[in-house]
Amino acid sequence: MSLGYEREDLSVDIIQMARMIKDGVEFKMSKRTGKAVALKDLIDEAGVDAVRYYFVSKAGDTHMDLDLDMATSQSNDNPVYYAQYAHARMCSILRQAEVSTCSSYDLLVHDKEMDLLKQLADYPQMIQDAAKIRQPHIVCLYIHKLAASFHSFYNECTVLHAEGDLRAQRLALVKAVQITLRNALTLIGVSALEKM
Repeated sequence: MSLGYEREDLSVDIIQMARMIKDGVEFKMSKRTGKAVALKDLIDEAGVDAVRYYFVSKAGDTHMDLDLDMATSQSNDNPVYYAQYAHARMCSILRQAEVSTCSSYDLLVHDKEMDLLKQLADYPQMIQDAAKIRQPHIVCLYIHKLAASFHSFYNECTVLHAEGDLRAQRLALVKAVQITLRNALTLIGVSALEKM
């Protein structure tokens, strides 16, 4: 082959066609008549991050509905916005406080903290599983779950106003979650925004 690889080393996954929805109405496309939406036009409309996220977020063998109104909204209903907002919130916390090295994390016992710690521990296996079975949508599921857990943690556990060792340990947890979320977003080609 032209890139120096053997023919059997190339495997192409065929995915289902996407159904486009705008203003609650399906945009009818047809391969036979050539009526389609160009990827460039879709990116111009929704943005590259939203398009990448939505195409990766579904298993290749399932039907995908791309709701352009949701993809362009700046609300928690938009999974791209939701994840990017979580990352930006973490960055904001970390800009306001210096993260110091902790020798122990024994004060992280709240249910919301434990949930985040478990999800951080699951990250390497999740990446390995998604790659092994060639299902990148698993990364999107992880991103959404991690962002939701972080938002829940943020609403119940004070970080910046916690005191002493608890503050340091929670800041270290926020930093670890921020790094993990950024890495997961980067894996699917979506920007990890620091400010929104």
